[in-house]
Amino acid sequence: MFVQQISGAFHLFLITIFAIAFSINCQPTYNTHICLGPENDTAPAEYISSLNSLFDSLSSKASSESFYNGSSNGIYSLYLCRGDVSTSTCRICVNNATQQLRQRCPSDKRAIIWYDECMLRYSNMNFFGREQTLPRLLMWNSQNNTSPEQQNYGALGLIFSLVDSVPRTDLMFDTKDGIVDNVQRGYALLQCTRDINSSSCRSCLATLTNESQNCCQIKRGWRILSPSCSLRYEERRFYEQPSAPPPQSTPDGGGKNTKTIVIATVSSVAAVVAALLGLWYYLFRCRRKSRRGEGITEEILLRNFKGSNRPELMEGGILVTEGEDSGEMHYIGLTTILAATNNFSNENKLGEGGFGPVYKGKLPNGKEVAVKRLSLRSSQGLEEFRNEVILIIKLQHKNLVRLLGYCLEGDEKLLVYEYMANTSLDAFLFDPVKNKELDWAKRANIINGIARGLLYLHEDSRLKIIHRDMKASNVLLDDEMNPKISDFGTARIFGGNQLEANTEKVVGTYGYMAPEYALEGLFSIKSDVYSFGVLMLEIISGKKNRGIYYSECGQSLLTYAWRLWNEGEGIELVDPNLVEACPVSEALRWIHIALLCVQDDPAQRPTMSVVVLMLGSEAVNLPQPSIAPYSAGRYTTMSDHTTSTSGVRTGSLASDQTSTSISR
Repeated sequence: MFVQQISGAFHLFLITIFAIAFSINCQPTYNTHICLGPENDTAPAEYISSLNSLFDSLSSKASSESFYNGSSNGIYSLYLCRGDVSTSTCRICVNNATQQLRQRCPSDKRAIIWYDECMLRYSNMNFFGREQTLPRLLMWNSQNNTSPEQQNYGALGLIFSLVDSVPRTDLMFDTKDGIVDNVQRGYALLQCTRDINSSSCRSCLATLTNESQNCCQIKRGWRILSPSCSLRYEERRFYEQPSAPPPQSTPDGGGKNTKTIVIATVSSVAAVVAALLGLWYYLFRCRRKSRRGEGITEEILLRNFKGSNRPELMEGGILVTEGEDSGEMHYIGLTTILAATNNFSNENKLGEGGFGPVYKGKLPNGKEVAVKRLSLRSSQGLEEFRNEVILIIKLQHKNLVRLLGYCLEGDEKLLVYEYMANTSLDAFLFDPVKNKELDWAKRANIINGIARGLLYLHEDSRLKIIHRDMKASNVLLDDEMNPKISDFGTARIFGGNQLEANTEKVVGTYGYMAPEYALEGLFSIKSDVYSFGVLMLEIISGKKNRGIYYSECGQSLLTYAWRLWNEGEGIELVDPNLVEACPVSEALRWIHIALLCVQDDPAQRPTMSVVVLMLGSEAVNLPQPSIAPYSAGRYTTMSDHTTSTSGVRTGSLASDQTSTSISR
């Protein structure tokens, strides 16, 4: 009787301890989500009701099942919890996933969300039983392994063994650890959704493994997530230890009551201690998981290039960073874009650049947009597409065009921008009628805005970015004629202390290229300064740099401006439409600044911070510009003859026929 009382009390205590432990909400670790575009072919109320009903069903199933797929009124959904997590953790994760998708993708017909502990997806198309590896999410630790120049064959060995074993398990899940480079232990986890068969599982994991060899082998840890399978490798244990097998029962042995009491008491105390330790571990693990990654930078690549070969896949990654300044970009479905642009009709076409055509569109919410469509004929366009998204999603400035979203479906690769009512600067500047709308105040505002935008790219943004194709057609004008720099397809990121780089492939527009870039492939922030100086002269004069303005010598705008300046006739360069209304001293000062920017020696050119200062204050003394005439003449010859080994134009939101790519 005494033993039963002790046992009952301790059992009640244990139940209380574990109830407290598992009532604590250990939040799952969010990775990312993708909203795959609104396609409003169903009444919103009916759709939301069906989706909520399906979400409720999934949450209910997660209380007892680690995987479930189901449908409701034409909406198909599944969740998958990681094979090592507890039922309680699974339930919490799935509940969080449904809540987050309700908030983040309220009207999207397709969406997917990934956590460390689970994933959940839904679609208006039946995807059950289909192997899908797109879109893919790549994440890796910012730290390299100890031998970054060598592939981590030990890690690959772990993963390859799991690619073979996982499809043969009931849960389609397995983990493995081992020594991977003499001393370092590695840990790997692979898993497939259980709606696909073992053959599809093996194929899916093989695809992700091949991807890891291209992207992540020099890193100390990485993961690749896709709709049908996932892979993760780390140099620390990130998954739960497998449960130890229960001890085998032993034959009953007779004993005295005193011995039974002692055994019962010791066992109960041990159980209490174990419960307290378990509670401590559970709390510690939750805190650790909530803090995990605070000191680790992870880069995420969304891959969704259907029908592309492997080299194109590697060139086609879209970088998205998790952080306060990462900006926000939405996936917009192809159906929505086709409706917005009237199936890419000629009536909606705004122009065409090296990237491909640009169309005006109107989204279902009434917002006007400009859609850049990757030309299938452009070998350069895919790299530009990747570059543009990588860069512009990180940039937020009033003088930079804003990227609203993108679409990757089938062969279509589309970028969706805010629409600029006044199109591009060249449409006004070089049009004999519209040119008159650009008075001195508007031109001064445009010059100052471009300068501030370039200053942001060079010095004030989180990244140091060289645009490499500054020209009038890459400056867009909003309805108030404020300038916004566009077209980051040829831009390059510089390291923190990097001053100059060299390229085997010169891309840009002759007439705007700095001599050292056009002739030697050397580029730096001073290359953009040179292009800005050319653009300043064009804005002040209303003339294109490619034209001939001094027929005796066949000089371009730059040499023409330099000759007038040396002869003390700088005012002759000013657009005749402005001469009577512009402040002469300011116009001459700005011509002076432009000539400083186009000096032959990059070291002599000012930085954009100095340019902004010179434009904003007459108190700043200006040095005399020095330009070698032979360099100007040599460059003029190139700018007037746009021959090259590869006549592929760069991408822009407006038409310009002179952008050129040279492979040397």
